[in-house]
Amino acid sequence: MKLHKLLTLLLISFPLLACKSKQADDTLKIGASPVPHAQILNHAKPLLAEKGVNIQVIEITDYVQPNIALLQGDIDANFFQHIPYLEQFNADHNADFRIAARVHVEPLGIYSKKLNNLQALKDKPQITIAIPNDPTNASRALELLQTAGLVPEGTTSLRSLPSNLKIRELESAQLPRVLPDVDAAVINTNYALPAGLNPTRDALLLEGTDSPYANVLVVRPESENDPRIQALQQTLNSPEVRTYIQTEFDGAIIPVF
Repeated sequence: MKLHKLLTLLLISFPLLACKSKQADDTLKIGASPVPHAQILNHAKPLLAEKGVNIQVIEITDYVQPNIALLQGDIDANFFQHIPYLEQFNADHNADFRIAARVHVEPLGIYSKKLNNLQALKDKPQITIAIPNDPTNASRALELLQTAGLVPEGTTSLRSLPSNLKIRELESAQLPRVLPDVDAAVINTNYALPAGLNPTRDALLLEGTDSPYANVLVVRPESENDPRIQALQQTLNSPEVRTYIQTEFDGAIIPVF
């Protein structure tokens, strides 16, 4: 009788274990920058749960690992990068990542702890400005410095800068920390916000809403038609998420849908 009961319990348990395993497998793993990407995903999580889709948000604080993790299959999607960065990664790594959803723009801004306005920065005889060191954001920073009148129009290389301007290229995450040591820094909004910088209040100059650098949800090509990914896309582009972005970030993050 004891053996019979044991076998019965095992037979009952195996389907339950299989069910739990399947449920775990059905959870989408998404790599995301903490601010604002993970915040947006966590806001979307209960909306997705209503559709029967579970997500696990994995916070990653640099610009390299989310794509590497996606390439290796460690995550199902990522949400941290803008379109030019994605295109550059695809070209450099012979990858074929796809855009599942365009979500928002994080305006790049020029910030300073030493100067209160752009004119004061332009009036300095010698200027040191820190910018992101990855190619796409470095190019984007140069475009913003041109708009500010700190770099001549058409400048595409750090080799052709004015003699009074010194550029320091650093990891994006380090830029807020070096503000006391430079005259200004060009900082992505997702790093400005955690550092206590309010883009609409603190930036000497901020990118406009016409920026082509939309931040996107990215997947491998075989996942494009996954119903869970499609549900995530629909949720990230929903009125509820639009209202959340507008309210939570008070203009510092701009929806593009």
